Order: sequence, then structure tokens, then C-alpha cells
Amino acid sequence: MANAPGESDLLKLGNKLLEDGPVKTLATPRRVRILFNGAYVADTTMALLVWEHEYYPQYYVSELSILQHLRDPDSWVPGSPYQCRTAILSVGDRATDRVLMFGYSLRNPVSQMLAGMVRVEFGAADAWFEEDVRIYVHPKDPFRRVDVLHSTRALEVRVQGRVVAQTGSAYHLYETGLPCRYYVPPTAVIARDGVRLRDSGTTTACPYKGVANYYHVEVDAGGEGRGGKFEDLVWYYKTPTLECASIAGCLCFYHEKEGVEVRIDGELVQRPKTLWS
Repeated sequence: MANAPGESDLLKLGNKLLEDGPVKTLATPRRVRILFNGAYVADTTMALLVWEHEYYPQYYVSELSILQHLRDPDSWVPGSPYQCRTAILSVGDRATDRVLMFGYSLRNPVSQMLAGMVRVEFGAADAWFEEDVRIYVHPKDPFRRVDVLHSTRALEVRVQGRVVAQTGSAYHLYETGLPCRYYVPPTAVIARDGVRLRDSGTTTACPYKGVANYYHVEVDAGGEGRGGKFEDLVWYYKTPTLECASIAGCLCFYHEKEGVEVRIDGELVQRPKTLWS
């Protein structure tokens, strides 16, 4: 039987995990709850963090912790053995088919840790909680940390050769696996002649830092520098997470972008290579 719309990508993921196994897994004693349509459809202290890829994990929960809210799609016969299949999560008048289940007798040893586990797509639920703290975007990687350090080293940012920010008080944010980010007071930019920040309307979300807003940067040509408009070049957090509270309102430049330079104590910081380069 052909897969229903929306199922094929889940089954493709499931079959890949069955064949290759996850990148890694980690059992956690944290209480994990999934909220869907006003009900906690899972409440467990035996969740499994599963790295489906190298970047960040997802939570899987045992079938027994969520079974009462699952029903079978028409394409599966109850009682039939399976390696992985989709299911429907249903509470009251709402349902989602973004659910993947793994059987109990998996043939490949590299995927045995997934036996009897259920993957509810993170965005399909209304909310996820670790203990009594809500998780945003995706579960945090326990092997990743964020450190925010205040620095009085002289910091300068140039765009197309034009100085757009200077300060002797900045925050250096170190996040595992990412380049150091430099957050400067907004007055270090706003007070610069010929530099204007325009709200872009763009937002992004990070489970470690919170929701970011963005500015376009408009720079007048001056001296040897070239002016122009540089879209979504700067971001800031109005209300960052508690662990990153000190960067609230401070501005950070994408210094991997062509034409952007960061200098610390007069020394050029090497331009990093990232997904946003």
C-alpha cells in the first residue's frame, strides 16, 4: 500500500536509523513530558536522547508511556510484526500523523537501542518539558555548553572597510562547535555617524539563547570604505535565556559574511566558515 501524504519522510528516516543506527544515544533520568491538545500524552523519566544527525538530539519515549494516545493508521494491521511504522497521536478533536514507532525485535544490532521507542515530531506537539522547564526549538545537547564572558579588550567591527562599531566593553559568547560571537552595546553602533540599523522583521530561535531579532545595516560611503545595505547582518536578543542573560540587547555581527571584519586589540579575527558564510 502506498504511503499516506507526510509518511514517506518519516519512514525514510526510520529505515535509515534501522540500517545505520543513530549517531549516538543517551538515556536520561530527567522527567520528560509532551503536551498535546491540553493533555500530557507522555510523562516519563526513561526518555532517550537520539542524535539522528550530528547537530542536535531529539527525544524518543517508550511506547508504553504514550500508547494510550496512539492509534494505528489504516495501512497497518494490529498484531503484525514490524521494524518501524507510522502512527497517529490523537487527543480529543486533534490528531497528528507525525509519529514514528520502532518494533521490539529489531534485526540490526546497531539500532537495538530504538526497540519499543516512539518519536513524536518536536513541532507537532504543543510543548515539551524537561522537569518543569519548557524546551524550545529542540532538546538541548548535553555535550554542548554556552559561556558568556565579559571583555574589556578593544573591539572594532568594520563593514566594507567602514568602522561601524567600537567598544571597550563586549561579551564574548563561546558555544561548543561554533565560532566565538562578539556582542557589543547597541550604542557602540547607533552612535556611529553614517551607520543606520533598520529592523528587518526576521526572527530565529535557539534553545540555548532564545529568540533573536535582526537588523539590516545601512552604511554611508566614507573614506576608503564602500557603503550599502547589508541585510540581516546583525542580531540581538531582547529576552535571552537565563544562562545568556548578560547579552540582552547587545548586538552581534555575522563576521563570517564577506566584507565584515572584527578586530580585537587591533588584530584581525580570522573569518570563520559556517552555514551562514
